[in-house]
Amino acid sequence: MSQVLWWSTLLVMPMTVPVPGPLTDRIGALAAETGLWLVPGPLFERTPEGAVHNTALVFSPDGESVARYRKVFPWQPYEQAEPGDRFTVFEMPGVGRIGLAICYDGSFPETVRQLAWLGAEVVIRPTLTTTRDREMELLCARANARTNQVYVVNVNTPAPYGVGHSTVADPEGTVRQQAGPGEEAPVDVLGLDAVTRVRRHGSAGINRLWAQLARYGAAIELPMYRDGVIQPPAWQQD
Repeated sequence: MSQVLWWSTLLVMPMTVPVPGPLTDRIGALAAETGLWLVPGPLFERTPEGAVHNTALVFSPDGESVARYRKVFPWQPYEQAEPGDRFTVFEMPGVGRIGLAICYDGSFPETVRQLAWLGAEVVIRPTLTTTRDREMELLCARANARTNQVYVVNVNTPAPYGVGHSTVADPEGTVRQQAGPGEEAPVDVLGLDAVTRVRRHGSAGINRLWAQLARYGAAIELPMYRDGVIQPPAWQQD
């Protein structure tokens, strides 16, 4: 399936808000008014217990909140937020499964690997980068796309608040779109059949990464993981 993808980024708010609350009600109303799936820029969520999380939300064209992801890897020591404890994927009916990541999450290979293992075909990663390491983030976006055979949509805040250069990488790590430093509204159409093709036949038709993990993973010792072995994903086909 293909999906027209439109993206934008809101600034992370310098205040905390409840979820759900007045702000999320407004975003849900906007999704319903436009008939679009909306993944706005993350906000600082304050829980009833007083914890603060950097949180990404997803709203359906009906205006419903369908997914909430709390950033697992806050940018420490600079970002004063509590880490989340799980990764999040959601279904876009008739299209596919989408995973969520936020900014610094993309620097950790475990993030996109786990999302892909959960069945994500596209990973949406809103970002607020103002620093000179944007080139490293773009490198990670391509590498994560290629090694996990997913689309990675890495959206960064444009100048003057960020350094821009939003990008879309395909399941073989090829850059499909890359914006400049300023404000833009790029549009792309992602053919998710490409994910199936690349996983089945390999990147460049030769590298079947997930198939190899499924074949040999259970026999490989991985001491950094609690269970010590790779578990094949439920969607894996022989």
